[in-house]
Amino acid sequence: MPSVLHSAQQRLSHTAEALRGLRRLRELGLSDPTKPLETIQLLRDAKVFGPPATAIRRAARTWPDRPALADERGELTYSELDRQSDALARGLQRMGIRPGTVVAVLARDHRGLLLTMGALGKLGARMALMNTGFAKPQFAQVCERENVKAVLHDSEFLGLLDALPPELPRVLIWVDDGTEIPDGVTTLDALIGANAQTPLPAPKKAGGFIILTSGTTGLPKGAPRERTGPLATVQMVDRIDFPRGGTMVIVSPIFHSTGFGTWLTCVAFGNKVVLARRFNAEQTLRLIAEHGAEMLVAVPTMLHRMVELDPAIREKYDTSSLKAIVIAGSALSPELSVRTAEVFGPVLFNLYGSTECAVATVARPEDLAIAPGTAGRAPLTCEVVLFDQDGRRILAKNVKGRIFIRSGSPFQGYTDGRHKEIIEGYMSSGDTGHFDDRGLLFVDGRDDDMIVSGGENVFPQEVENLLLERPDVFDAAVVGVDDAEFGKRLRAFIVPEPGAELDPDEVKAYVKGNLARYKVPRDVFFLEDLPRNATGKLLRKQLVEYEAPSPGR
Repeated sequence: MPSVLHSAQQRLSHTAEALRGLRRLRELGLSDPTKPLETIQLLRDAKVFGPPATAIRRAARTWPDRPALADERGELTYSELDRQSDALARGLQRMGIRPGTVVAVLARDHRGLLLTMGALGKLGARMALMNTGFAKPQFAQVCERENVKAVLHDSEFLGLLDALPPELPRVLIWVDDGTEIPDGVTTLDALIGANAQTPLPAPKKAGGFIILTSGTTGLPKGAPRERTGPLATVQMVDRIDFPRGGTMVIVSPIFHSTGFGTWLTCVAFGNKVVLARRFNAEQTLRLIAEHGAEMLVAVPTMLHRMVELDPAIREKYDTSSLKAIVIAGSALSPELSVRTAEVFGPVLFNLYGSTECAVATVARPEDLAIAPGTAGRAPLTCEVVLFDQDGRRILAKNVKGRIFIRSGSPFQGYTDGRHKEIIEGYMSSGDTGHFDDRGLLFVDGRDDDMIVSGGENVFPQEVENLLLERPDVFDAAVVGVDDAEFGKRLRAFIVPEPGAELDPDEVKAYVKGNLARYKVPRDVFFLEDLPRNATGKLLRKQLVEYEAPSPGR
């Protein structure tokens, strides 16, 4: 009986929260009860087109002449984005792409990617967003697993397609200068130019989309979503101050969940998105200054490179228009939190979530001011709880546990049939963390990063954060490796600041002077750069397998 009562109370609580979420959308102008026909149209579109095409169609109806994007080729308005994606959809249909066809999209951030996402939604095709950091074997394996039947890609990835069956239809959606287009391969511009810019009949249902996990420990898994409802937007907008009718620079890859979700929200508010195919710290400052951008979306590694620029370089660009920097994708160190406030002011928003769970928590600037590095609090329609190793709920403050999330936009299980662990309706994030006395969440590390050294539990992230506080350390990573005596031991990798000379023994003494003895790395290596994927996540497996140079080398 108590479980039945608890379940009923949960349902009532979730219903009340959903109503608060809808009210929040109205407050922000994303839902207007005085325009019922528009609301009905939006709900109908969401069922048959999916999020990208629905967002583009609504923006084209609402703000046809507003700029939708700016890239190396100039600007497109929302009307142009909508009409050109209609023409592209017609061209892809003539190539044999039908509702339900799985289409791999391998592209950097540019107009071709946004047009493709809109066109595939209008066809009812199933979009699989691929990682631009793939090697050929990974790309081939993922395409086979996801049953890919066509590929839309940038010209720089032509070499990867050798691993796929030659009969697969393929379209170049971005062609670099000087690229020779292979025989039989068509381009996005050719398809748009050869077809009418009028809508096709709507598909019967949305084709859905697949976003891949980061794959830091193996082959990336596919996290599908058939469609998302209006409450999914609440997760993004409840605690993050998006501009309205303004400009955003997104340098976080749109093929991954952070870039994808923030771009959809950008469109919902009628903003212009400024895109760059490759990240460069100074170029990003230039884009912010040139376009008067109010928001930047990045990953922590990118932001770190921006705040570490020579002050003389930063002062060349007026970034006073910037009101928000949204980061996600990997851990925010307390040091980076403080440095960002020093350089850009109180504008940092730290989004914590995952490909599977979507948004879990958001730390606003005022949270980071009192607790640098915190992951913040859950937005409306989301909830974060902790469980111990035996599945018991942890309610005490400052006690570490496994992080589990109830999200307004969870995925339906991986495409290979596996699923995340679920307890009492909450999904595992794969991370360990704790709540402080103010109820702010701190992420202490990945479950599988924790090591047991000499009987003590050690989270490498704590040591990393300490090393990053040093002014002579540009970047740092700490991993656990096998040890015959202690079972596991810590190994530190450090990228020194330019011109800095560090000594391994001095680094060990520094850690010993600030943390417990068992948290001192047994090995310290210096590298020119740390291995990271396209979304900035550290490839720890490569560091675990690192072969230390012999003393004579």
